[in-house]
Amino acid sequence: MSPDTPDPARPVRSGEADRTAPPAHATGPASPAAGAGPARTSGSAGPGPAQDPGPHAGDASLAPTAGDAPGSGPVAGDGPPAAHPAPGPVHPLVDGADRRRAWRGAVGAGAALAALGVPLGLLWAAVAPDTPVVKAAAGAVYAEPQPEQPIAADGWFSLLGLGFGVLAALAVWFLLRRRRGPVGLGTAVLGAFAAAVVAWQVGRRVGLGTFDRLLATAPEGQAFTKPADLRAGGIDWLLGVVPVPHGNLLLPAFGAAVTYTLLAGWSRWPSLRPEPVPDAPGLSWASVATPAPPAAPEPPAPGAGEPPRG
Repeated sequence: MSPDTPDPARPVRSGEADRTAPPAHATGPASPAAGAGPARTSGSAGPGPAQDPGPHAGDASLAPTAGDAPGSGPVAGDGPPAAHPAPGPVHPLVDGADRRRAWRGAVGAGAALAALGVPLGLLWAAVAPDTPVVKAAAGAVYAEPQPEQPIAADGWFSLLGLGFGVLAALAVWFLLRRRRGPVGLGTAVLGAFAAAVVAWQVGRRVGLGTFDRLLATAPEGQAFTKPADLRAGGIDWLLGVVPVPHGNLLLPAFGAAVTYTLLAGWSRWPSLRPEPVPDAPGLSWASVATPAPPAAPEPPAPGAGEPPRG
């Protein structure tokens, strides 16, 4: 029997009738199998393959594929799964409420640094020596022609202020991690400068009341001491309106600016803050930093054939 002649005893698979039918442009009578369709064949009284799967229903090799049936779409599960787009960068500040909360944190950090100027001033007044003076007709004059105490007071303020600026920059860098950058730099610099002004005013007033009382009531020639004050720094007033700070009063802000800039220059992240990780199951900082080792291959099943040797 010719392979092109349909066998009444064998059911026709889906798409087989289309392959056995002659082309539309061929001349001559059409074959009887052309009008039979995939559901019935000539001489068959029972239901076609759509109702009766036939003797070869359990054979997976005879099952119709997606390409055999005309008009059939892709089968679910065929081929590799669709690739999901890579998640975009996650921005920690996504709305106005988060931004306002971050700005409030920056302002609060600057105010906290300014408040720390009080203990800084008390420490400066404790370590800086008082200057000996003598009561004269024009007021208090130095007991020595060239005293060293005012220079020591300026030196102690410079050292303490510079160290305070470095510590302030470190605190702002690690505590305000979400606002690293210009905002963090401004917070550290302005907070350190405010702390320097507070420390100067607090430290110079320790013992100032006693000095003013002795200056007003002591007789001429009586010796007493003057509390520490700054001679190499302070605030001048431009046109009597604009304050212009100068000298070692700017050292805390200078130390904060240099330290924060060095931390930003040596940061490993381009955005100066740790890159956020998308919230995915099984994903953590440890998995990103240290990849998991590959799993060991499973042992061969009992009775499995030995792989061919080359």
